[in-house]
Amino acid sequence: MTQIQESTIHVTSADHTRAIGKALASTLRAGDVIMLNGPLGAGKTTLTQGIGQGLNVRGHVTSPTFTVSRIHPPLDEGGLALVHADAYRITDLDDLETVDLDSTAHDTVTVIEWGEGKTEQLSDDRLEIVIERAEGTAAGGDDEGTDAHLGRHTDAHAGGQAGEADIHADAQTHHDVINLEDIDSGERTLTFILHGTRWAGVLDDLDEKARALAGLDAPTTDLHDEVGSHRD
Repeated sequence: MTQIQESTIHVTSADHTRAIGKALASTLRAGDVIMLNGPLGAGKTTLTQGIGQGLNVRGHVTSPTFTVSRIHPPLDEGGLALVHADAYRITDLDDLETVDLDSTAHDTVTVIEWGEGKTEQLSDDRLEIVIERAEGTAAGGDDEGTDAHLGRHTDAHAGGQAGEADIHADAQTHHDVINLEDIDSGERTLTFILHGTRWAGVLDDLDEKARALAGLDAPTTDLHDEVGSHRD
């Protein structure tokens, strides 16, 4: 049986979320698989940006929706490459095999957005992070634009084909919608679900390290809570 542990960290801004990713990156090694789950605009790409900064990879980390996966090679000799994937459009095993994430997973750090129920088979020892807006914090911005973005995703799942102009417009809409700084304060609850023994100790002092990286004051209350552990 695989041991599963859960823990939560509360973050106060998008910069704090990035800093969590950067601090987490210092603990990562080749073969690590991280699955990010949460609604549109929750901060999955923001967290991945922090991981990319911490790994010091090439290129700006953006949502890979229309390329499905993107490889960011390391800038440092001997560094780790980051594979950033978006599994939103993956509907079955054939789609997953087409993306071919398993061919790179052993040599890179793989971060997958929208992977719940689709990409668990990549690793038994994986880290899942669920990102939720703080209670009472609602996303603002252009709701109509968000609905249109989701509608185009639904059409894609149904097999519809968008023209290049539509794809370009959708990419711009997607970029605007997921910008945390534009739509709300960035307060989030991050629930870390640790599968297997690989992740033992990884969360130790993670928020403290992140706050130091972001230049944030220490919390006045304990914002790092152990949820519990169990075995599947």
